[in-house]
Amino acid sequence: MDEDGSREEPLGRLVAVAGHLATQRWSQLLAERYRLTPAGMRVLLVLDREGEITHRLLADRCFIRPGTLTGVVDTLEKAGYVRRERGDGDRRAVRLALTEVGAAHAREIIALTHRSRPLTSVDADPARAAVIRQFLLELISNLSRERTSDEPRG
Repeated sequence: MDEDGSREEPLGRLVAVAGHLATQRWSQLLAERYRLTPAGMRVLLVLDREGEITHRLLADRCFIRPGTLTGVVDTLEKAGYVRRERGDGDRRAVRLALTEVGAAHAREIIALTHRSRPLTSVDADPARAAVIRQFLLELISNLSRERTSDEPRG
């Protein structure tokens, strides 16, 4: 790792590169095994955790804009993974839910992400893994907070 000077790289850059490479690997696996994109996977996992929810809430939980979510949900609906349900009182109110196939895929993906095999020698050590987990959770929280505070209110 030292040969290319990566030990001198700023931590933020290393996080970005690791995230990019992990996204590439996941994208390939999701496309080959489930015909999903990373955004589609996030939708399935959020719906699995939250149950039936509104389009806007799902977009917030997936960290994407509602307009972007529409195309993702269209694709998932055509694949038979998600269904849209209109409210009886207000036909404009759309709630989203998993189909049986979508729920099965979500459970398989969750099992993959919770596998017991460590990704590196660092996360094989529970104490070191706890520090990494704390760092990443705080980073995600800070970046999410910055994202919402930068967006126009309306």
